[in-house]
Amino acid sequence: MTDTTREEGLTAVLPTVCSAFGLGEVRDRRFLAHGLMNRNWRLVTAAGAFALKEITDVPLPRVRRNLAVLVDLAREGIPVPAPLSDAGGDLVVEAGGHGYCVLPWVDGEHLQGTDLPLDEVRDLGALLGRLHEGLQRHGPGPVPEQAPVTKVRDAAEADRAAVHLTSRLPTDPVTDFGKAAAEALHARRGLLARYAGARPHGEVPAGPYGWTHGDFQYRNLLRRDDRVVAVLDWDRLGVRPYGEEVARTAQVQFGVGGTFDLDRVAAFCSGYRSVIDLPEGDLADAVRRLWWKRLTDFWQLEFHLDRQEPVFAEMFLTNEALLNWWTDRADEVQKAYAAR
Repeated sequence: MTDTTREEGLTAVLPTVCSAFGLGEVRDRRFLAHGLMNRNWRLVTAAGAFALKEITDVPLPRVRRNLAVLVDLAREGIPVPAPLSDAGGDLVVEAGGHGYCVLPWVDGEHLQGTDLPLDEVRDLGALLGRLHEGLQRHGPGPVPEQAPVTKVRDAAEADRAAVHLTSRLPTDPVTDFGKAAAEALHARRGLLARYAGARPHGEVPAGPYGWTHGDFQYRNLLRRDDRVVAVLDWDRLGVRPYGEEVARTAQVQFGVGGTFDLDRVAAFCSGYRSVIDLPEGDLADAVRRLWWKRLTDFWQLEFHLDRQEPVFAEMFLTNEALLNWWTDRADEVQKAYAAR
């Protein structure tokens, strides 16, 4: 889809959407190109400035469920934008074959975790802890009695996936990415062979679990005046082990440029554990499972080949470098995560 067809599609439905949400006359609109999944715009209308999202990758009933949670979290003072509703209380308006939601516009910056001083990193960990506490009270439903099951991919299955992806690359790559991807897949098969016996045992992770954000990382955090002013993109709200979200957030936030910033990993985890007492062994289990997941999945390369989006190609190579660095320093990484 081109930018032109995006704008034509929005032009056709914008009067309906604005009327439903009571936005008034549109004075300015700007497409936000940095979103990886859904399509987003900044609208300035007679009623103020808003973020408009066209929902493309999530079923609308789930979006309605997730948005309702934000209303309660915002009332508690947790920095989330409370969505607007139409006259009937619906948080999603359907028009032109798509669903749309509107949230107040929040000014701020997306800053990578490695750009934050250590005290702000600790505060970020504590914020995730408070978010988990808030979701204990305001999650969209009861937490299941049975702990969530997480698929643990077999090394042989991952190796077959690597072979298949190699077959999708040119036999004699001529681009820098093609050469780097072929080399990365060859190296990954070597790691899979070497560490096949390190597969985590069982499909039930250790530790407490509950409702979690699902993608708590810098692309979904707006900062202003040295603090988080908005936690965005709640499409992946779900029940997970808390350790899984802590481990993943620290990896995405502080695994930059092919290495972990271990001081910031430690500060983040100590901030989180000052709010929620996550036992060291449970967090260590989550870190091992995350490492294994990164060792056995190839989603960035698959997305790149399927969608031809350069951003996923860059993500694949960067994460490949991090995987190798992490594997060589597994004990150091675990020690950083264990910090209090």
